[in-house]
Amino acid sequence: MTLSDILRDLEADALPDAASRFHAVATDYFERSRDPAEPRPVPRPATELARLFDEPLPRSGKPLAEVVSRLAEEVVPNANWLTHSRYLGHQVSAPLPAAVWTEAIIGSLNNSLAVEEMSPAGTAIEHRVIRWLTELAGYQSGAGGVFTSGGTEATFTALLAARAAACPSAWEEGINPGAFIVMAGEHAHYSVSRAVAQLGLGTRNLVSIPSIDHRMDTHALRARVDTAERRGRRVIAVVATAGSTATGSFDDLEEIGELCESRGIWLHVDGAHGTSALFSSTHRPRLHGLARARSVAWDPHKMLLLPLPAGTLLVRDEQDLERAFGQRAPYLFHGEAAIRRPDQGLRSFLCSRRADALKLWVALQRYGADGLGALYDHLCTTAEALYQTILERDDFEALHRPECNILCFRYLGRPRRGEAELDSLNADLRERFNRSGRGWITSTLLGGRRVLRVTVMNPRTGVREVKELVEDLAETANC
Repeated sequence: MTLSDILRDLEADALPDAASRFHAVATDYFERSRDPAEPRPVPRPATELARLFDEPLPRSGKPLAEVVSRLAEEVVPNANWLTHSRYLGHQVSAPLPAAVWTEAIIGSLNNSLAVEEMSPAGTAIEHRVIRWLTELAGYQSGAGGVFTSGGTEATFTALLAARAAACPSAWEEGINPGAFIVMAGEHAHYSVSRAVAQLGLGTRNLVSIPSIDHRMDTHALRARVDTAERRGRRVIAVVATAGSTATGSFDDLEEIGELCESRGIWLHVDGAHGTSALFSSTHRPRLHGLARARSVAWDPHKMLLLPLPAGTLLVRDEQDLERAFGQRAPYLFHGEAAIRRPDQGLRSFLCSRRADALKLWVALQRYGADGLGALYDHLCTTAEALYQTILERDDFEALHRPECNILCFRYLGRPRRGEAELDSLNADLRERFNRSGRGWITSTLLGGRRVLRVTVMNPRTGVREVKELVEDLAETANC
């Protein structure tokens, strides 16, 4: 294939006819996954998929129709169909269609939001969207933030900022081992310990705070802070959770925030999942006290139903982010005067930055803040319906009442078995049910016991679907 052939194909691939081929695969997937009666496709085993895609590096290009055909016939059927109403698995959304189509605009423009001159419109939109979110969080003027790849990057950056606030020389001189302590709830996301390790703070200096009803025990937190201070140890950050991964529980942000403010401790809220409750008048009170946090991780790609990736980090004082990064790059950032420029690369872990803010901007323009709030309420209401359905039965047990869209429960059977047998039974039930194509759920350990876990992330999932889910699980268990 010559260069002229490649250039010809490039031009042809930019035409509407070529785009429509990809568009057709996506819309066909949406259409097929819309029908709850159609079984969810069961991906082939990992070994078979490895063989399916085990091929030499293509040296010559193929016709576009052949490439798209492989997407439709080999990729889509072997993917998780998140838009199927019986998918109730991980915290990954069935994305809003308008935001999905925006991905093509983001990719075709390919502007990097490192500096304003590389993405003029994108930078302005990111600042505006971040401002909307900080206002919802209760932050005043001077607040700011950035879009991130997700909650892991957001929490890492927040703790980097906390480290910079506690030890401004750390960027250049490093830190003394054991100099600082970070505290987090026992149900905190693993990204917290990962960030503590990566920042050189040492996971031995991450103190786990026990929980009561899956929420951080604030009395235990206060006692641990008192103990650290008596021993001359400095607590530089406390990480609270709003919408935990396992159960969707919300820590008491007001009490934790009051403690942190009185002791001069940086409060970071991992609200990757639950902060979207700010769009809901019904669930917003769960975030009372959020404005006390110095930083908040918030993933619109979760409960605001955006396609991956679309995370954010909000800070009460935007300059905290600027102080966190001591980078000098004269080819990109133009001197100290540039600090007050709109360049988001100054405040971000990343340099090559997608214009992911555009997806949330489009979603808000298309569906409105109230519309996104209504979707949040629907997901939570559906999880509550599942909880009520389980309460009406004696062969299942709910482990908690859902605070958002997550519920952990387990199958007990009749007669009830011993705990060890129940662990094995529920693990096996989840595997057999998922292989059946009738739905897809996850599992976790809660209180040392193996339990089933459902996350409602799809607007197509309603009361009927979760009632059918319970019936199908019971039928599968008895097969």
